[in-house]
Amino acid sequence: MSFTEITPTAAIENARHGGRAKCLQRLIRLDMPVPRTVALSFDAVHGISAGDMPDLGAMLALFGPDPLVSVRPSSEDPDWGGPGAILNIGMNDAVHSKLTKTHGEKAANALYLRFIQSYAVHVGRLDPDEFEAFSTSSPDALHAALALYEEETESYFPQDPKEQLAEILRSMARAWEGTTARLLRQAKGAPADAGLGLVVQKMALGVGQSTCGSGVIQFVNGQTGYREIRGRYLCKSQGRDALSDAEDRDVMYLTKDPRGRSIEEVLPENFSNLLKYGDLCRTRLREEMEIEFTIDNEELFILDAVRVQRSERANVRIAVSLANDGIISREEAVLRIPPRALSELLHSQFDPKDKRDRFAKGIAASPGAATGKIVFNARAAQAMAAQGENCVLVRSETSPEDIRGMHAAKGILTVRGGITSHAAVIARGLGLPCVVGAQDLSLDRKQRKLIAGDGREFAEGDVISIDGALGVAYAGAVNMLPPELGEGFQTLMAWVDEFRDIGVRANADTPPDAHNARMFAAEGIGLCRTEHMFIDDDRLLAMREMIFADHAEDRRAALDRLLPMQRADFTELFEIMQGLPVCIRLFDPPLHEFLPHGREGLRELAEALDLHLRDVERRVDGLREFNPMLGMRGVRLGITVPEIYDMQARAIFEATVEASKSGDPVVPEIMIPLVSAKREVEMVKARVDAVAAEVRIETGSDFTYRLGVMVETPRAALRAGEIAQHAAFMSFGTNDLTQMTYGLSRDDAGRFMGEYVAQGVYEEDPFHMLDADGVGELLKMGATRGRDANHDLTLSICGEHGGNPESIRFCRDAGFDYVSCSPFRVPIARLAAAHLALEGRVRDHGLED
Repeated sequence: MSFTEITPTAAIENARHGGRAKCLQRLIRLDMPVPRTVALSFDAVHGISAGDMPDLGAMLALFGPDPLVSVRPSSEDPDWGGPGAILNIGMNDAVHSKLTKTHGEKAANALYLRFIQSYAVHVGRLDPDEFEAFSTSSPDALHAALALYEEETESYFPQDPKEQLAEILRSMARAWEGTTARLLRQAKGAPADAGLGLVVQKMALGVGQSTCGSGVIQFVNGQTGYREIRGRYLCKSQGRDALSDAEDRDVMYLTKDPRGRSIEEVLPENFSNLLKYGDLCRTRLREEMEIEFTIDNEELFILDAVRVQRSERANVRIAVSLANDGIISREEAVLRIPPRALSELLHSQFDPKDKRDRFAKGIAASPGAATGKIVFNARAAQAMAAQGENCVLVRSETSPEDIRGMHAAKGILTVRGGITSHAAVIARGLGLPCVVGAQDLSLDRKQRKLIAGDGREFAEGDVISIDGALGVAYAGAVNMLPPELGEGFQTLMAWVDEFRDIGVRANADTPPDAHNARMFAAEGIGLCRTEHMFIDDDRLLAMREMIFADHAEDRRAALDRLLPMQRADFTELFEIMQGLPVCIRLFDPPLHEFLPHGREGLRELAEALDLHLRDVERRVDGLREFNPMLGMRGVRLGITVPEIYDMQARAIFEATVEASKSGDPVVPEIMIPLVSAKREVEMVKARVDAVAAEVRIETGSDFTYRLGVMVETPRAALRAGEIAQHAAFMSFGTNDLTQMTYGLSRDDAGRFMGEYVAQGVYEEDPFHMLDADGVGELLKMGATRGRDANHDLTLSICGEHGGNPESIRFCRDAGFDYVSCSPFRVPIARLAAAHLALEGRVRDHGLED
């Protein structure tokens, strides 16, 4: 038989009949009053689309002599969608006449008219506007609808229930297999060959006298996750009518309400049963469900139950509540929360109910929402923040000079840049919403205006809002929802740490970053970029004096002014991290980044250094490189200007001694950037060891430290075996490693990457998602060769990929010890790591049962 009646023992499977059919069987097994229902499998529906119709006579015989049924879709995943439900199949002139006597003319007209409208639109493919114009259930409206159908189709409205059902089943099956429907569900993650099941269910009419009607009820708030009864009930209605705009119709409240009558008061037995069924769904189906029900002459029918739609913050609270009540395990609670969904909890979000006016679209670089006045430079941002006003920093692209303004702003919007551009990386570290690469925008610096693609102009001080999770900018202010880091979140993350088996550290450069790392329970700092410590005005001038010094003694003199500042920075970081590991990357960027660009800035620098403007311009020109990111930076700078690394090493060791006096012993990790040769490591290690010996003698204190390398050049990965002989750890900087492997600037990639991904050149933006085939091959090669040469070698990644669930899977499979990412991505990384460990446990021990 090509259809199956749903009974407690029927062979109904989610993978063959869909989720709705399986859920209905579970409701029946729980002795809920579900009307008689038949399920059509995926194969049966596919056959219907090809003209192979099941025995509809036998099917309809199950529903009595005058069958009235509904048909609903049943896909494997409800998020994949499907054709809309069609009710009252079987309505014809004869049934209308009988219902007029038993339920009244108005109710009978309403049922018949509703079916004619649905049939005309979904089967006849007629203009919905013409048929939906019949809004009253009068005899004239019914006759006019029948006449219109006959006029449009040149045939009478079908009176045979079997013919009606056949045409509806065929229409729904073919709609599912159409090109548009297939593309839409594939966009939602469904496989191309996803099947559709259909359920045919006896109608519970709900259009009788008095309190007859339909409604929906749920027992949890889908926005907050807190327990409360919510829903609506509408007298003389069917299906999900109660959720439509029904202000002028007979609405009943579910619970006692001073505004009007309620089911709790008028139909207490029905209300009591609804509570019981809701509790059964929660305890036996192990989920918070929304129940669709009908009451017909005070008899309750349960038509369907679906998972309550919920926000991510509600999803966390619901999962934790179910686990705390022993309904699901802690492992299942953790697996129910998608890692990326935590962004909604960690950052402010725009209220989905509030209106918004989009004026630009870019790349979603750092999640969260922000509203503030436009500022165009760092100074304006600082001034605005000093006045207690929120601002959004808008730049063509950011540079290290903008750091202070980025700290002062509530969000960042740039015209250029990609997912790993300067603005994106810093914003993620600060937990700031950021949209980059909004190329339909242009900046008029002279007029201090932002010009949108549609011609609208925004001046400095105008209010805008940005959504860093969607990569969108809006005109004006948008209402916001605050972050949700309450008890449910904390409980979930405690369970997460019980299950994960790979470490998670944070990339943190400043004390606020370190505090965020501790707040999100990072296991240490995996990357501290020291160059960000030189941006403040008092340090920047000393840095520039060092750059302009002609002799090593003069460079050392300038760096001696920076030494106490660096020492204080490191001491504070060590004290905040309280004995947790802190991996400090030695100075990395090219020196030109610390020099002004415009003529006015050069003039101010000449005045500050007491030099001729021409001398300053000559020195700046001398530092220019054709490609500075591939020039004298990182270890190359440390070897050619060794005084920089000497000063930093001394600052680290003196801070180690100081911080260890008042807390847990500190074992700093010193990381050499941009290594490509063994000899580079040997040379830097010799100088660092010498500085360590000097500090031990001077302070009379002993300490240990670990020295390692940052692998971000392909050659370092290829020669990892010989480099590892001189390193305690290797941390793969996947941002630069991706850039060098592809020969592609991460700042410029956003200009064409979308087109590349759309045309299938790359499966995904390699700066956003770790390229497991190309860059991943280098990671595996470097890890294997490094470990072969040094069995105790610690392996990690510290690029922005470290917070991606897919990258964490790669690192875990490759035997890495930890990943490091921006502080606000640490919870996401922790949860992703727990998912991976639990998935393995499910496979190994059968926890899925």
